[in-house]
Amino acid sequence: MAIDGNSQALYHEKYRPQVHFSPKEKWINDPNGMVFYKGVYHLFFQYYPDSTVWGPMHWGHATSTDLIHWQQQPIALYPDSLGYIFSGSAVVDRNNTSRLGTKGTVPLIAIYTSHNFKDQRKHLNNYENQSLAYSLDAGKTWLKYKENPVLKNPGITDFRDPKVMWYAPGKKWVMTLATKDRVTFFSSPDLIHWNRESDFGSTVGAHGGVWECPDLFPLNDQGKQVWVLVVNVNPGGPNGGSATQYFTGSFNGNQFVANSTTTKWLDYGPDEYAGVTWSNTGERKIFLGWMSNWMYANRVPSQRWRNAMTLPRDESIRHVGQEMYVASEPVKELAAIQSPTVNLENVKVSGSADLGKLLKQPIQVPYRLNFTVGAGDGFSLRLSNDSGENMTLGYDKNAAQYFIDRTHSGAIDFQKNFAARHSMPRLTQIPTIHLSIFVDESSVELFADDGLSVMTSICFPSAGYNHVELQSQQLGALFTKIQFIEMKSIW
Repeated sequence: MAIDGNSQALYHEKYRPQVHFSPKEKWINDPNGMVFYKGVYHLFFQYYPDSTVWGPMHWGHATSTDLIHWQQQPIALYPDSLGYIFSGSAVVDRNNTSRLGTKGTVPLIAIYTSHNFKDQRKHLNNYENQSLAYSLDAGKTWLKYKENPVLKNPGITDFRDPKVMWYAPGKKWVMTLATKDRVTFFSSPDLIHWNRESDFGSTVGAHGGVWECPDLFPLNDQGKQVWVLVVNVNPGGPNGGSATQYFTGSFNGNQFVANSTTTKWLDYGPDEYAGVTWSNTGERKIFLGWMSNWMYANRVPSQRWRNAMTLPRDESIRHVGQEMYVASEPVKELAAIQSPTVNLENVKVSGSADLGKLLKQPIQVPYRLNFTVGAGDGFSLRLSNDSGENMTLGYDKNAAQYFIDRTHSGAIDFQKNFAARHSMPRLTQIPTIHLSIFVDESSVELFADDGLSVMTSICFPSAGYNHVELQSQQLGALFTKIQFIEMKSIW
């Protein structure tokens, strides 16, 4: 096993996630080009191989056959004369519409933003254009299209992050592109020649910052098709900084129409951003986000590497009253790294109770906790280590909100806004609360009410949170079911 300069085993350094993807070393941000092909999930990502702070962007590359265990591959795309390799997507050109395939070889096509930093410094408006690369060996190596860019900037400062899909009814490719304070849809018969279709979003949704990293995909809603438009915004998130919002509605091949003007979030926490879905996965839509926030991503205290990805999540449609929502739940493939479940039932907590004592076993990171609690019972979980560093999360019944408080979570002095209490609304009125919580070395992901409300929060304790204290509010809380699941490292 490789050893770093501090004689610590690679992938087991301080703060290193054990069930989330992170690079061997250096800087990472947005997931890019996520495509499933021949049994392999490809994850490309914004990557700077020369530093642990943001710099000239490349496309890093990792592969997995199960969405859980990852192998980092050689860098896929390097900066060139057109600029840095910014975010984008990849598709399987099964019918060789691009004519870039060879005899019997289906090409994978990557569409990405070429970001010309020199032109940006000259204060020109057309420094972002869309370029193309293709692979003839199932994603191992990539060739850039000789006539890049394939979609030129009309003269706006933010023109980036193309997410491409095949729209079968129209027999055409559709690109969803972030264009300043909205998204613009383009279509193409061949992935090379693009025509503008329509715009969406200038007067709806959250506009606290620029729109980025969009995604458009259909979901099955009880036999009916609903279209989901994901739009990341930075800043302007519900708990400060960057976050992922979405809209539900219809799409006819050239125009998206939302069925609600309510601003909705795929993740209310401070630390999920730039999330998009894998392509070529059929009706199943699998979402992945960058697990950080632009307010402090360059400053977090990890040393060898900086930043990681969220757990992969399955997306589905849920209804609450007259509103339609997208629920996000951790993928079922996580069962492969889960130890047998330890179950407790009907645990009444008045004041506090030590979960380790109730379980009659020690708690070691990483782990998963599943809870079922009465909705009328306010409660919290205090996750802590032997040094007293802690995160508290739970449900405030008076405010009808879930929350995560990382005020005393460990290292917090690298940015003034990091230490805070974050909250999200409870969207359903069903009589019981269902929580699924994933605790890793430097993150907590909370999935409430079967993924209807989700919150991701990173943290930097000096050691993992190996104590869990159940706490009740006011008249006590009845935990009708508690499941504790140890998780194995993916490394």
